[in-house]
Amino acid sequence: MEPQIKVYAGPDELSEAVAEAFVERLRVPPRDGRSTPWFEVALTGGTIARSIHRAISKRAEGVPWGQTRFWWGDERFVRSDSLERNALQAREDLLDALTELGGEWPAFLSENDIMEVPAVDEVRDVQTAAEVYADLLRHEGTGSWELVMLGVGPDGHVASLFPQHPAATVTDAITVAVTDSPKPPPERVSLTFEALARNTRALWFLVSGAEKADAVARALAPEGSVEETPARGLGPLLPEDCEVVWWLDGAAASKLLP
Repeated sequence: MEPQIKVYAGPDELSEAVAEAFVERLRVPPRDGRSTPWFEVALTGGTIARSIHRAISKRAEGVPWGQTRFWWGDERFVRSDSLERNALQAREDLLDALTELGGEWPAFLSENDIMEVPAVDEVRDVQTAAEVYADLLRHEGTGSWELVMLGVGPDGHVASLFPQHPAATVTDAITVAVTDSPKPPPERVSLTFEALARNTRALWFLVSGAEKADAVARALAPEGSVEETPARGLGPLLPEDCEVVWWLDGAAASKLLP
């Protein structure tokens, strides 16, 4: 399926549009009536993600959060109380509020369905953190994603899969430990391309800012290499019916061909 490209005036308009689409997707009635979570969602970090999470929090009512399990496409290997952690940012902006919603289940999110990557103060090293997170996905995940949300860096990286970096070439694995990230902090845990793309119903790229316009143009160009622009690496691995959407503000879309 060809990717959809949606362009909004600025980051605020982009955040509101993504938030509205996000909650509408999760308001769909359960398909099989199970009491266990049936929506597996992979969140991302970064400035635009934080804005989107805050916009989602304003639309929290009426969504069956208890039927959703949240993961992350990557995480910085820092202390559990570090503001650099994607999970801590998401908790501050959205997830903590969802666990405190009133009413009966499934109106509220269970703490047990927030699936974080282990932190520096919880495991021995980043390799262990990657192994623990892979085991968590293997044993607690459903094996499919309802939605994967990814940011894109100015260099074209997604999750913690960077250009010309060995982590971006790992196959036959769920996670990879990154020990020499070109972007600080140097140690990270990332899902692999295969894990991000496997049985994924929707993949959303969330991109804001002129500094990312070149990367967006390279990612969406007819030709190019994954080594140069990792954001290109998911397309060939996705199911044929996967919904792929590039959510952009005008600055991020400024170098796309008309």
